[in-house]
Parts: sequence; structure tokens; C-alpha cells
Amino acid sequence: MFSQSVKDRYLDQFPNLIITDSIGSTESGFNGLTYASKGAKATAGGPTVAAGRDVVILDEELKIIPDGDHRIGKLGRGGNIPLGYYNDPVKTAETFIIAADGKRYAVSGDSAQWAGPGQMTMLGRGSVSINSGGEKIFPEEVEQALKAHPAVFDCTVIGVSDERWGQKVAAVVQFREGQTASLVDLVDHTRTHIAGYKVPRELHVVDVILRSPSGKPDYRWAKDLAESGTAKTEG
Repeated sequence: MFSQSVKDRYLDQFPNLIITDSIGSTESGFNGLTYASKGAKATAGGPTVAAGRDVVILDEELKIIPDGDHRIGKLGRGGNIPLGYYNDPVKTAETFIIAADGKRYAVSGDSAQWAGPGQMTMLGRGSVSINSGGEKIFPEEVEQALKAHPAVFDCTVIGVSDERWGQKVAAVVQFREGQTASLVDLVDHTRTHIAGYKVPRELHVVDVILRSPSGKPDYRWAKDLAESGTAKTEG
């Protein structure tokens, strides 16, 4: 997924280009879509999209959160969904659930919230969220803010242990060739995009950010690197 700053650069060079943000998963299929526009304000976490058919947001008790209620919940989709995973009843039970309304939904592990009539914002995966002082922080939101800095080429954000807060935000950053920035620079920049408690408290600089073949962040690699102290570090 392109950050807003990357979309802006593409649209500067190709004004007639159409860029879409589409969300979905193998298990659920299509969940929503929107068209990118130049200069749009980056939303918390992932994109804000027009929700697809049969898409719901479920609370902790697996009750449907109604459109207009801005509580954060689990993104799910009903309707035509798979029966389950082949020969994996445990994973099937975790992903394909019966909600409080008695209907069956595919729940991929992503968190989301309603952003307006028929519009929802995907926040990120709960499994990689950071709990700092009781506040839940989604790495994707911090990554979007960091990527808006002109010196940042790519980054991955993770939570690392902290005696006072339980976890603190750490950023693993790949700078653009010939450019750099200090932790103070990045903190000052990200404060203009996100709340103060979400800004990075540690900076780990690498030559290349590792990603999966599909382009997804490798959060385990980033966390291991941050905790090992093998990269150039500030904070």
C-alpha cells in the first residue's frame, strides 16, 4: 500500500493517473475501496474506504457495531465466505466465527472503525498493535506519519519493552539515498500528524527494510533487530 506522500508524488508526475485503495483478504474477499486524491489527509492506520457488501465491525462480544458508532472493533465479512481451512480446524474456528446475531463471518484479525455513513477506516492488525501505558497504538498510523518525512524511504514500526510504559514505539527506518534525519527530527515531524504518545521513542537505521514477497512488513524481523541492538540506534 502506498503512503499518502508516495501517492502525491505519483499524481504530481501523472495527473490523470487513477490510484485506488482496496482492502480485502483471501478468507473474506473484497471488503472496501476508495479512490486516492492528491493532498488527502492521511487517516489513522490504513485507508478509509466505502465498505463492501456484508462487511461488519464486531466488538469484543462479537456484537455488530452499528455504522455511526466509532468504537474500534474487528473487521469481518459475511455472505459468501469459505467453509474453512483444509485440515486445520483450529485456524478455521479462529477465523470463521458465529457472531451474536447468529450469522457466520470471516474475521481476518484486522481492526477497524466506522468513519462516516458507509465509510470505514482499517486501522491494522491487532496482533502487531503496541500497548503503551494502556493506550493501543497501530503501527500503520505511525508508519504513515514517518513516510511523509522527505528523508524517509521506508520504515517499519514495532513496540519494544519499556519499564515505565510496558512498551514504547520504535521505528526501523531506511532513509533515502544521501539523506538522513535524527530521532528528534522524526519526532517533531510525526507530532504534526499523530498524537504525542504515538511518536517514536527509538530510531533504528538500516540499509534496507525487509518485507515479505507480497510487500507486507516483516514485524518479527524488525522487532528482533530493535531488541538486538545491531542497527545504528538513537533513543
